[in-house]
Amino acid sequence: MSATESLGPAAGAATAPIPQVLREPPEARSSVGGLKKVFWIALLTGLSVLFLYPFVWLISSSLKPQGDVFDNRLIPKTFSWNFDEVFAAAPIFDWFLNTVWIAGLAAAGVTLASASVAFAFAYFRFPGRTLLFALLLGTMMLPQQVTLIPTYLIWNELGKFTTEHAWLPHIGVNTQYPLWVPNLFGSAFYIFLLRQFFLGIPRELFEAARIDGDSYFSMFRRIALPLAKPALIVTFIFEVQTKWFDLMQPLIYLRDDALFTLPLGIKTILDRFGTGGGGEGEWQIIVAATLILTLPMVVIFAVFQRYFIEGIATQGRKG
Repeated sequence: MSATESLGPAAGAATAPIPQVLREPPEARSSVGGLKKVFWIALLTGLSVLFLYPFVWLISSSLKPQGDVFDNRLIPKTFSWNFDEVFAAAPIFDWFLNTVWIAGLAAAGVTLASASVAFAFAYFRFPGRTLLFALLLGTMMLPQQVTLIPTYLIWNELGKFTTEHAWLPHIGVNTQYPLWVPNLFGSAFYIFLLRQFFLGIPRELFEAARIDGDSYFSMFRRIALPLAKPALIVTFIFEVQTKWFDLMQPLIYLRDDALFTLPLGIKTILDRFGTGGGGEGEWQIIVAATLILTLPMVVIFAVFQRYFIEGIATQGRKG
């Protein structure tokens, strides 16, 4: 008699195959996955239409005559080239150049200044570093309106001082310096963003560079900046967008029409051709001017979209 037979029925029961857990058929899984895919495609399509409709409406309305601006037709019934009226009514090209100049200087200044401070917080180990960084982040809690009046008074006094000393350039009120010079001192938000990126760079790279004789500035220039390229581009684009659409500071500091930026210039166009200026309102000019203000930011995002998404995705993975 074999060993299995001697154990009796119990042994046979133990060796019986264990029934498999019922699983969902592959056809059912594929159908559920297909429904989810259709749902997400429909949701993204609806959101895309929702966000794109105002811009499409803006383009359409800028090509309509005065009486058809608000008819909600995406394809104009009658086309009208209103941009000639815009350039004839105001120095749009000069305002455009002023905005490019200010936004470029402000973005370049805040990117380099914030990157250098962020690298210092990320690389160096010194007593009180955490406290200093906490104080830096605490400045983000202050609304811009809190520092608006003190900052204006500082620039007003600087203007008086430079006026009294003719050998100094005039840098006070009614100049473009207050719109971009403060960016040379960095921004707490951008310092935090870039510091998180620099912390993700292996410290061994910097230690190896130090052994090879590199200075701190050389490490920052040859290692930190190239590896942080996506984050730097994100910082630059954010600041360009901020300065491009900024109305508050130009409204406070600028008096001369030749120094106006596009947002401030379009406000003057709105005051002149809107209903507040008398008459029915020449909205076709206002809409066309608004398109001139908006379109460059769309082009910039389209050109730098790859770096923008890469920088945001990298920060998300590190978080």
